[in-house]
Amino acid sequence: MNTLDAESAYAHLKNAIAAALADARDRLCVVGVHSGGVWVAERLRRDLQLAGPTGSLSSAFHRDDYGHRGLPADIKSTQLAFEVEGADILLVDDILFTGRTVRAALNEIFDYGRPARVRLAVLIDRGGRELPVAADFCGLSHPLSADRSFSLSRDDAGRFSLVIE
Repeated sequence: MNTLDAESAYAHLKNAIAAALADARDRLCVVGVHSGGVWVAERLRRDLQLAGPTGSLSSAFHRDDYGHRGLPADIKSTQLAFEVEGADILLVDDILFTGRTVRAALNEIFDYGRPARVRLAVLIDRGGRELPVAADFCGLSHPLSADRSFSLSRDDAGRFSLVIE
């Protein structure tokens, strides 16, 4: 197993978002995709002192491979503590791969209304896109073959670690 510096990737992501979205701090709604995306979203909101509301979502029911993957045993529900209609949303996920999770997450968001804008932030972009999806903000690009995977974890202090399996 190899490890990557997840904290450096997070710092890069945080700095890119801070520089680009300074004028949107008060109205930006941060939404994390379960579960790693929620971890990153929670920390970004705290570290950037974002005043807007937060949310978390599950993309499980909107995935196009739902029939093959089934539902995860620990499925989480979507919780959006704001009105989606007209909102400026920062969608946060931990790892961007094929684009299918992002597509499903967008479908879930649109079930709640039509946002004014959705921007995507990811901790790691591993390449291998199957859908035309690109992150607006990315902590680290690290191509990885389809037979390998990343595993993100966080310790009790909220620090991230990333292992290539």
